[in-house]
Amino acid sequence: MDLTTDISTQLNTVIDKLITSGIELGERILGAIIIFIIGKLLVNWINKLFAKLLIKRKVEAGVQTFLKSMVNILLLVMLGLAVIGKLGIELTGFAALLASAGVAIGMALSGNLQNFAGGIIILIFRPYKVGDYIEASTGANGTVQEIQIFHTVLVTPDNKVVYAPNGAMSNAVVTNYSHKDVRRVDFSFGVEYGTDFEHVQAILKEIIAADNRVLTTPAPFVELGQLADSSVNVTVRVWVKASDYWGVFFDMNKTVYATFNKEGIEFPFPQLTVHQG
Repeated sequence: MDLTTDISTQLNTVIDKLITSGIELGERILGAIIIFIIGKLLVNWINKLFAKLLIKRKVEAGVQTFLKSMVNILLLVMLGLAVIGKLGIELTGFAALLASAGVAIGMALSGNLQNFAGGIIILIFRPYKVGDYIEASTGANGTVQEIQIFHTVLVTPDNKVVYAPNGAMSNAVVTNYSHKDVRRVDFSFGVEYGTDFEHVQAILKEIIAADNRVLTTPAPFVELGQLADSSVNVTVRVWVKASDYWGVFFDMNKTVYATFNKEGIEFPFPQLTVHQG
């Protein structure tokens, strides 16, 4: 009888401990969930507040995207540590675990660390900024939409989104088409041999003068550029605002084609003369 009573007492003690542990675990899980929900809302609020502060301070757009991305990651890491702490996991032990895995993590993230450093280099030396159209030796080209912690986000002319690693972009040869306010548009118009060059030159100068998008300084250039196999090529160089580049390029080609046809100036076809012995 005493043995049965003793077993029953021990069983009740175990059940009480299990119930108590279950309640404590449930409280920790519930607390962790509450911390996560409130923390996520707080993180979103801080991100929005930080974004408004950057806009108010008139921080450059590329720096804004970089800082917002970095602050968001730091806040999420802090939130994750708070949730882990609430669950009862010892942060010291957790830190020791991360330290023991530090070498492996460092090797796995070496590329991302290089990209992070590349992003800082890009923001400091500013080879490009948000809104610039660039072409890199890596093959990436497009309009810069964002400069994030690890990537530069580009949008191509056909509306594709390209994520270029900052590490590669910081070491690449980058051609920035938007850095200067003005650009030169180059043309080469071929006419038949025997065509009066002075007449062609005068017509081209009239076409150029009629387009108010073409700048007078630097002065337009119209000269005989090459005596090619089948044509006399006239070189034309004009300077325009960067925003007018493609408009002037296409309009000039269309206008020259129509005017040359009207004036009777022939565009030559490739010719090959065969001599039979």
